[in-house]
Amino acid sequence: MAYKWTLSGVEETHRFAESLATLLKPGDFLALEGDLGAGKTTFTQGLGRGLGVKQVVNSPTFTIIKEYQGRLPFYHMDVYRVGDDVDSLGLDDYFFGEGVCVVEWASLIEEVLPADRLTVFLRTEGEDVRLIELVPQGGRYLNLCEEFDFDARTGD
Repeated sequence: MAYKWTLSGVEETHRFAESLATLLKPGDFLALEGDLGAGKTTFTQGLGRGLGVKQVVNSPTFTIIKEYQGRLPFYHMDVYRVGDDVDSLGLDDYFFGEGVCVVEWASLIEEVLPADRLTVFLRTEGEDVRLIELVPQGGRYLNLCEEFDFDARTGD
């Protein structure tokens, strides 16, 4: 089952993710998928805002992992450049910890991802339109998706 929305602009993407973040709990895992420029980092910035992160959230492309503190620890990863070195990163400490974990390009390390997760597909359609699809894997994420209603939360 998938849950889909069409969003206009960066700010609406931020608001969407910020609203979703209010439902996140310790140990939650989000796998982000989308082409370059699809809005993965923009989405993650909104999550950070929703989690109360005060620091600037930006892409960890070259550092692989960035850690932030909000109402929960927030771990933002970009595994695009990891290659075959995935085992040396100690990802289990993040994946199964007490924070919220977000991984951009998650399908590149499919073999080490938690079985239960929320996969977020982002696609661009036109210059300023994004399609967002939430695909829950596991009961926790199915419940989260059923509880989340962006349109009702924003009044749209």
